[in-house]
Amino acid sequence: MKNISLLILIILIIITISCAQTKLTNSHDVSSSAPRYLFPSDYMADPAARVFNGKLYIYPSHDRNSAGYGSSLLDGGAYDMVDYYVFSLDDVFSGEVTNHGVVLALSDIPWARGQLWDNDVAYKNGKYYMYFPAKDHNNLFRIGVAIADRPEGPFIPQPEPIIGSYSIDPCVFEDEGNFYMYFGGIWGGQLQFYEGNTFVSRSGRSNSGISPRVVKLRDDMLQFAESPREISLIDKNGRVLASNNSRFFEAAWMHKYNDKYYFSYSTGDTHNICYATGDNPYGPFTYQGLILTPVIGWTSHHSIVEFKEQWYLFYHDSRPSGGTDHLRSMKVTKLTHLPDGTIERINGQQ
Repeated sequence: MKNISLLILIILIIITISCAQTKLTNSHDVSSSAPRYLFPSDYMADPAARVFNGKLYIYPSHDRNSAGYGSSLLDGGAYDMVDYYVFSLDDVFSGEVTNHGVVLALSDIPWARGQLWDNDVAYKNGKYYMYFPAKDHNNLFRIGVAIADRPEGPFIPQPEPIIGSYSIDPCVFEDEGNFYMYFGGIWGGQLQFYEGNTFVSRSGRSNSGISPRVVKLRDDMLQFAESPREISLIDKNGRVLASNNSRFFEAAWMHKYNDKYYFSYSTGDTHNICYATGDNPYGPFTYQGLILTPVIGWTSHHSIVEFKEQWYLFYHDSRPSGGTDHLRSMKVTKLTHLPDGTIERINGQQ
């Protein structure tokens, strides 16, 4: 009889643990998946991850110690990057990370003065197109294009930036044969200098409720096919996001899952990576919550990609540099879409 009672007790304990695990899996609790630093020997940030030819490629910016154009967070002068590297790997957590070296340098870009920030790469018709921001000789950010025959480069820049481009952080997203660029960033990213697509003042305007931009690319991938549009980011009551904890700051990214469009971004001075969902590439996008809680270091910047039937979040932090904001290290962790379409929150302090 005692043995039967003990057996029943064990079964009840197993059922209780199973139910608790199921509840956790279907909640918004913070993920405990351990991340991996991808290139500990140098400081790489803002990793844009893409899959080409069955391999994962990473296109980061390259941090360095420099006096730059100043140290203010408002002008981003401490982030004085001058070149781009490319990395690749076949296995995210245990595979060797191949460093393909410098694939584009500031000295190669005739129109650019400095600050090669976050970039992204797209493939079309046998060519790879790198989209990157840089300050021109008027000290305004523009977006340029460089072209390569292989995903690992080298990339050859066009002699001029894209006509009508401005601000920072281009993300290029393909949907049903069309390519869309999402971009923008306030403070050092200069988006507050513009009303619509018109430059109005270097003194800028209120940082509350400034909208990121989206624009379809021309068939040749070298210019905009239309004027950039403001993206509507709203809460579930249809109100424009204005709180610093949820409003757009920089680091636009787009991915698609189960026919839903997921627009994700950084909140900047509150250091969150948030996301909003919509039914088409132009939006509007309704706020859903956080993907990544604040990391060590001031900036937070990410990309999301599916590789070998698993979704991943690529991002950076400043832990290896002892918290130095402009010396960041790229890393990766698993990302989980829950059954209701929401994304399981990830702990940025891991």
